[in-house]
Amino acid sequence: MNMNIPTGINPFLDPVDRILAEIAFSIQLPPSLHARAISRYEAVRKHLEATASFFGDIEHFYPQGSMAIDATISTRGTDDEYDIDIIAQMGGRFRTMSPLDVLLTLERGLVDYRGLKVTRQTRCVTLHYADNMHLDISPVIRDYDYPDRQSHIMHAKGPQPGPDDCRVPTNAYAFVEWYNRNTPNETVVRDAFQKRWQDAMRFAADAEVDDVPDQTHFGVKSMATLALQLLKRYRNTRYDNLRRTGRMPPSVMLAYYAAKTSRPGQKLTEALIGVCNAIITDIAYASTKGLKLHVTNPEYSDDVFTDRWPESVQQQNLFANDLRELVGGLELLRAGKADLTRVPDWLREMFGGRVVTSVIDRVAATDGSAIKSSTQQYTPSGGLLAGGAALAAPVVAAAKTSPIIKPSPHTFFGDAP
Repeated sequence: MNMNIPTGINPFLDPVDRILAEIAFSIQLPPSLHARAISRYEAVRKHLEATASFFGDIEHFYPQGSMAIDATISTRGTDDEYDIDIIAQMGGRFRTMSPLDVLLTLERGLVDYRGLKVTRQTRCVTLHYADNMHLDISPVIRDYDYPDRQSHIMHAKGPQPGPDDCRVPTNAYAFVEWYNRNTPNETVVRDAFQKRWQDAMRFAADAEVDDVPDQTHFGVKSMATLALQLLKRYRNTRYDNLRRTGRMPPSVMLAYYAAKTSRPGQKLTEALIGVCNAIITDIAYASTKGLKLHVTNPEYSDDVFTDRWPESVQQQNLFANDLRELVGGLELLRAGKADLTRVPDWLREMFGGRVVTSVIDRVAATDGSAIKSSTQQYTPSGGLLAGGAALAAPVVAAAKTSPIIKPSPHTFFGDAP
């Protein structure tokens, strides 16, 4: 359990941090969908346990990845889709089955579940819900006589057995415990986001908007996790905008760096720049030696986070350049040297047009004409919507205290500092 640190910084008070915090707020799994995700994976567990093929052979069912560390964000290319990752620890007869047979058995056990679309992946089986939530269920076999939940995950492309089929070492549970220890609760951050959520509910209720989510779980606990969410969003947006194919840098690797660089009491921009620079440094070091980046689970070195990405030195260098571009822009914003007329478009390019436009509109409405002029509302799936575009009020506020350098036609923000 995370310890509480009665310190921290409210990210909504700093002009630049505020716009980033609003973006993070907008892309997080809403409380209503968090509760729905929990009820769904519990329902799936009960369904499998009652199925003859699994009766008595499901030893454990638990969340992994972003769901386990409260860092779930909307998925690549959309603002209202969420991937929920679940581990299904299998025992009994599954211990002697091939990876492909385990995945095929899990797929067959879910085919008729509530009429949902079922997709078998290389390491999981995905349930697709009508509200765009995806439940990824990864079957693992526990390594007995080893630390709690050390396991092997099934890897098989199918539909026929192949030479690459194998069991891959993993310990998602131990990593979550390590992440939580390294990202202690910052009560100021937590309370600021709780208040932000309460305000959002009150504004929506005042406007008599339907489908306002109940106030349940809203899991922001640290600046490191906020930075992780923004970094994941940037990665998703960058790969979407440039239509890149192939795998993206894995979320678990980004989570590792977020926890590794966590420093309670940092500003949000500092935390985001810090995690980016740590990745850039490690990629540069590996690339100078002609090696691919190698990142492992700090609690179990056989669990390699980068086993499927990067596929080449060039691929990791491409991502490092992406991070340099983000860091460069953030540093200019923080120093007050950005061309403010171009900031909204840059934010859209970094974090997605729909979300940023909504955020800018909300912030401008809140600062300019208060609640009455706000166009904020909720979609039926729990996402935030707003129309129009305006210059972000916090960025304007930053300009009042920071000199603005006239932009060069050759740079996006302005002259280099």
